[in-house]
Amino acid sequence: MTEHKSLAFGVNLNNREPLIAPGYGIPELLDLSEAVEGLGFDSAWVGDSLFSKPRYEAIALLSAISQRTRKIKLGAACLVSSPRNPLFLALEWATLDIISGGRTIFGCCAGNPEAGVRREFEALGLDFDRRFSIFEEGLEVLRALWIDGKVTYHGQHFDYDEIEFYSGTEMGPLMPIQRPPPFWVVSNPRLVTDASDDKMVRTMKNACRRILKYGEGWMTCCRAEHPEELVEQLGYLREVAAETGDDASRLVISYQVTLNIGDSEDQARTAFGEYIGKYYPELSKAMSLSNWGPVGAPDQIIAWFRTFAEAGVDHFICRFGSLDQFGQVERFARDVLPTLRSDVRIEVR
Repeated sequence: MTEHKSLAFGVNLNNREPLIAPGYGIPELLDLSEAVEGLGFDSAWVGDSLFSKPRYEAIALLSAISQRTRKIKLGAACLVSSPRNPLFLALEWATLDIISGGRTIFGCCAGNPEAGVRREFEALGLDFDRRFSIFEEGLEVLRALWIDGKVTYHGQHFDYDEIEFYSGTEMGPLMPIQRPPPFWVVSNPRLVTDASDDKMVRTMKNACRRILKYGEGWMTCCRAEHPEELVEQLGYLREVAAETGDDASRLVISYQVTLNIGDSEDQARTAFGEYIGKYYPELSKAMSLSNWGPVGAPDQIIAWFRTFAEAGVDHFICRFGSLDQFGQVERFARDVLPTLRSDVRIEVR
């Protein structure tokens, strides 16, 4: 039987762009968050890194965005949680969830296997090669604090006895409104390795186990010309879920896509290339421009989104590859979003 679904659309507000684009500072970014809500999007996002790709800090910025918006969901796409002390992070994110009125989505990752991220771990005195076990233990600590208000945990990296944000004189432990905020676990194995087929299958199945164990959602991207890669990993998600007695259909499937809308494909591609080169000075050399995301006129963009929705995406996070953020967001809302919103019965493979 064919499955049908509606789609959700968010915007990455590009908290790195104020450092590379004249005329798009923090005041403009906050104005854009209001525009995103007013134009009918479902969520607003910011990115995260320490110094490999300098940008304004994610949680502080989301706090400001929460006071300029009222309804849309807020999250990081994605927060590199493994270098952060989970006790501090639990308090910071719980506070964000409270001041936003319970609107946060905890998009989290262990950290990309790139040289810049390795340097960040080394600067913090952390073992980059153990980042996945650090990541998983951190999520377990966070979930306990956000559900129970306290944690006792004895792992390889974290060792806590009866820790809680409560001293006995408060009305109760400090906890988020959502108990817990939904975890969207990030995994992009096809983007980060050219391993053999057997090794790739093991890598993807391990990623699926992590997503199913810790997540209410899976946040990903793949090479933009290869929707079959998304279909492939969704197949492994269902396979691993069946092995463990889980149900992969409970997961929200989110996809962050970088795109540029223009009057023509050539115009959009030129602007897109300029943006990617500035935003990702290292990664931009590792992958062809066409695999970063769709570029072109509105009908080309619509066709791409339909293809990936049919492949299995529920929630698209749109990052506009342009130095003109307002123009791109407004054009997407005018020329693309209404058509995709009307496709309320997209068929899922």
